[in-house]
Amino acid sequence: MPFETPPGSPDAENAVGGGPSPALLEAVRRLLRPLVRLLLQHQITFPALAGLLKSVYVQVADEHFAIPERPQTISRLTLLTGIHRKDVRRLQSEAAETGVPATSTASSLGAQLVLRWTTEPDFLTPEGAPRALPRLAGNRTESSFEALVASVTQDIRPRAILDEWLRLGVASVDAQDRVHLAEAAFVPARGFDEKAYFLGRNVRDHLDAARHNLSGEGDPFLERSVYYAGLRAESAQELQALSRTVGMEALQRVNQRARVLQQADEGAPESRYRMSFGAWFLRAPLAGASPVSGLSSESNEGPEGGSDAS
Repeated sequence: MPFETPPGSPDAENAVGGGPSPALLEAVRRLLRPLVRLLLQHQITFPALAGLLKSVYVQVADEHFAIPERPQTISRLTLLTGIHRKDVRRLQSEAAETGVPATSTASSLGAQLVLRWTTEPDFLTPEGAPRALPRLAGNRTESSFEALVASVTQDIRPRAILDEWLRLGVASVDAQDRVHLAEAAFVPARGFDEKAYFLGRNVRDHLDAARHNLSGEGDPFLERSVYYAGLRAESAQELQALSRTVGMEALQRVNQRARVLQQADEGAPESRYRMSFGAWFLRAPLAGASPVSGLSSESNEGPEGGSDAS
C-alpha cells in the first residue's frame, strides 16, 4: 500500500541524511525473498546477481541522479553507488559496446496481437469477448486470424505464430478451423521466456509505482491489496477463483478503454506517456507458529484480514 514517511519522524531523518530507513530496508528484505527463491530455483548464484546489480546501479545512477547542466562523472557515480571507479568505468564501457538488451520480440508481438484481438470491434463478439476467428481469410468477409496477424506484422507468417501459440497453450483450433484465444490476456500455459518477459515488465512497474508513492512525488498511484490469513484451503481457492474473475473483468475494461484513447492520441506531440495496471493474487500456506497463537514471522501474518483498497 502507499506509504509516506511523516515529516520529522525518525524514518524521515534517516531517509534524508542519517542513513537508510530501517523500515525501507526491512521492506526490501521482504521483497527480495521471493526473488532470491526464484533465482536459486534457476541456478542463478549470488555472484551472478551481484554482477547484474552493479551494472543496474551504475545505469540507474547515470540516468536518474545526474546534476542538471553538469556532466556525470565516474567519481560521482562511485559516490552514489558505492561501486569502485574501475568497475564503474568497465561497466560503462561494456554498456556502450553491447547496448541495452532488446525486448523479447516474440512476447512483444504476442502482446500486440492479443491487444487487438481483445479490443478491436472486428475481432469481438457483440458482448465484447474475443471471438473465434477463421484461421484463413479465404473469401469470407469476417475477420480472420490471418488478417489479425497481418494487421500487426508482415514479417512473420500467421501459421508460424499459430503453431507457437498452440505449443504455448495461448490458442486452440476447433473442428471448423477456427482459432480460439485461450485466455483474455497473454499468459502462456507454457513458454518460460514469455513468462519471464512479463515478470520483468509487470513487477518493474509495480515496484516503480511503490517507489513513486514512497518518494511523495505528486499524487500517489493506485497500489492496493486485500489480505487475509487463517483460511481453509477451500476458502483460499474460492477467493482465488473470485479474484481471477473480477481481476480479468477489470483488466479487460481498462484494456478496451486504453486502446480507444491510444488510437485517439496517436501522432500527437504530447503523447509521451505510458501506463500499466495490474491485479494479482497469492495463495500460500502459513508458516511458523499456528495463527491461533497470534504470532507472526516473515511468511506468517497471523489470523488477520483487511484491505488497503480504500
